[in-house]
Amino acid sequence: MATSSKRAYRSTSRPEGANRTRAKVLEAGRHLFSRKGIDATTIAQIAERAGVSEATVYATVGSKSGLLDALMREALFGPRFKSAQDKLEGVADPVQRIALTAHIARAIYQAESAELSLLMKASAFSPELRKSQQEFETLRRDMQRERIDALFKAGRARKGLTKETAATLMWMFTGREIYHKLVHESGWTPDRFQDWLERTLLESLTDTVTPAERSLS
Repeated sequence: MATSSKRAYRSTSRPEGANRTRAKVLEAGRHLFSRKGIDATTIAQIAERAGVSEATVYATVGSKSGLLDALMREALFGPRFKSAQDKLEGVADPVQRIALTAHIARAIYQAESAELSLLMKASAFSPELRKSQQEFETLRRDMQRERIDALFKAGRARKGLTKETAATLMWMFTGREIYHKLVHESGWTPDRFQDWLERTLLESLTDTVTPAERSLS
């Protein structure tokens, strides 16, 4: 019985140890990428700061590219995103799901600003960062596709729109650049951005009557 208990303890501790190692590697990468830039940081430096071997870094994240991807996903799809996504999953109405897209976009970029702003400034011209951002843009568009399909299936899309145009407009309006220009450069609050984006998406993509149209009726 004692041997069985010891084995059970070890099997439980292994995942916990792996998680602690991963957390140390990610934190070391975040720190160094934010101060030295992605291109100037080496795996050896990451390993030294994390207190692990280079082999452990490779086994944990694969490469600098893998480490950057892990950091991006951890920040962009963290608690804020999951909370917004949970709200979306509980809604069946396709128009309301379009509206909630504004909440998801705000959650993603607010988390990014809080957790990755130094990293992105330090590595603004890094090919690795550009590649990671391009992959995120493809993923973001794919994730939005279901909401556009549901809108058209329900016959609630704005008259004259094609699915492809609607998908492109949603992808554009929810882009990082617009959030950055409105919130960081123009001083909007995240709340104001979300309200504007929700209104813009509804008026641009759905058959919802706009305030201007309502005043003419």
